[in-house]
Amino acid sequence: MEKILPHQPKRWEVRPRAPEVHLNKFAPVPRLVIQILYNRGITHPQEIEDFLARRWHDNDPFALKGMAQTVARLSQAITAQEPIAIYGDYDVDGVTATALLMQVLTGLGARVQPYIPNRFDEGYGLNNEALSELAGQGMKVVLTVDCGMRSVKEVAHANRLGLDMIITDHHSVGAEIPVALAIINPKQADDTYSFKELSGVGLAYKLAQAMLRSIPNPQSPNPDDFLDLVALGTVADLVPLYGENRQLVVRGLRQLNQSLRPGLLALMKHGNHNGSKINAGTIGFMIGPRLNAAGRLDSAWSAYRLLMAASEFEAIHLAAQLDLQNRERQRLTVETVETARQVVLADAVASPLYLISHPDFNPGIVGLAASRITEEFYRPALIAEQGAAYTKGSARSIPEFHITEALDECADLLVRYGGHAAAAGFTVTNENLPTLQERLQAIAKRQLDITALRPTLTIDGELNLRAVTPALVEAITNLEPFGMGNPTPCFLTRHLKIKQSKAIGQDGSHLRLVLHDGRQNWNGVAFRFGHLASELTIGRYIDVVYGLEFNEWNGQRSMQLRIVDLKMGDS
Repeated sequence: MEKILPHQPKRWEVRPRAPEVHLNKFAPVPRLVIQILYNRGITHPQEIEDFLARRWHDNDPFALKGMAQTVARLSQAITAQEPIAIYGDYDVDGVTATALLMQVLTGLGARVQPYIPNRFDEGYGLNNEALSELAGQGMKVVLTVDCGMRSVKEVAHANRLGLDMIITDHHSVGAEIPVALAIINPKQADDTYSFKELSGVGLAYKLAQAMLRSIPNPQSPNPDDFLDLVALGTVADLVPLYGENRQLVVRGLRQLNQSLRPGLLALMKHGNHNGSKINAGTIGFMIGPRLNAAGRLDSAWSAYRLLMAASEFEAIHLAAQLDLQNRERQRLTVETVETARQVVLADAVASPLYLISHPDFNPGIVGLAASRITEEFYRPALIAEQGAAYTKGSARSIPEFHITEALDECADLLVRYGGHAAAAGFTVTNENLPTLQERLQAIAKRQLDITALRPTLTIDGELNLRAVTPALVEAITNLEPFGMGNPTPCFLTRHLKIKQSKAIGQDGSHLRLVLHDGRQNWNGVAFRFGHLASELTIGRYIDVVYGLEFNEWNGQRSMQLRIVDLKMGDS
């Protein structure tokens, strides 16, 4: 069997060209912009007009099933001054949702306190010990954000304690639904809410809208004051950036660029932010990882306190702590990935799936490591911490293999598990670990032809760079925010001549190119392609896949290619 190699070459797939009659229908909008929208399934004239104009209609929060009951119970608790606990999650989505509802309910006069579980001691979601502790503190209502949909036994325990449970969660609905006072989740089968892909903080925002509409008070906050938190959690949680999510993120980014919370201002300074416009990429690559680092390595409380800080002075030490934790997260991720990578490279037969466990792996890092291994080798990867009695890990997969369905076939071996097609979490006793590995390998071998497995890079169109103008790049940029469901547009241009090639970055891992299209030169940067610098000699021709962007330096603005893949062309 052919040995697996790192950096599996991608298969380039150019999307079919839209019909001419469709492309011509929307002048003077550039045809390339209409093609990009066509590729994303946005084809109706009104839908296109609204998307380009960034125009939306607000969805009524009371259209969500369970909203009326939730508002009624929380209003009753506020009037009677009954203690309320907000039970969040330790990722950015959960922490921003917790902060949002803490500020809104406090502004409405509620007696409210937050609770965020510890990943290492308690794990994800509701747990009986925490619920018992909250009941012992006199809580009457527990409001979950970004968790609780699968916590059937835990909600039953809370009911026995006399707690009124309200669940707000955007995760998939299981076969059995918790018996709670109210559940807000648009994915419920009988929920008629028109948009199903809100994040946890998105649902918290809808609840805030409903509460502030139901309890009018001149002193109450405006729900739009919290759209910065909604943008942070929505982008960081990788929910689709179309429909209502696009609306919320666009408005939240606008707020982030107008004024920053003191904690975010302090955090941005540690991220060496150069003062340029904050976009979805800034959240995904700079802010989000630092906020997430707290929950990955220790407790998410420092991220929560940073978002709630009233002054930059109060936030300075918290921002420094998060930055240090993020650096440690990066170091641990590199170490974990390298350990797992050596296991893969030592595999003589090129397995279709890898389950790699180690006592020294950090449970807050294993998901990141699994993503890197899956990306590099294009195989399903399960990375886990092997403890004294249990092995706990995360799985990431490829489109050809539904990882949670595979775990379904191993349910008898697992203590707990859950997830979706591309990602999952699992816990297994150490004695069942070898059997789990064997069974997953057999399932993957049955379903996957590893000789044909290659990642696919979907391309929006083949482009002649001589037709690209700053106005066209501006029109493409207007399609932001880019992310899940609205990926950054990328294009293919063949037969570009190399004029300059240079490895850049502290370790030379990135690549800077100057390419000639037959008429003019184009600057291009290719991250993680520095190893090809010696092969990309001046005068050679290459085919490149890239995004179009502006590079701003010393007050000068110029077009630039953000290269995502390349292949040697004919000389």
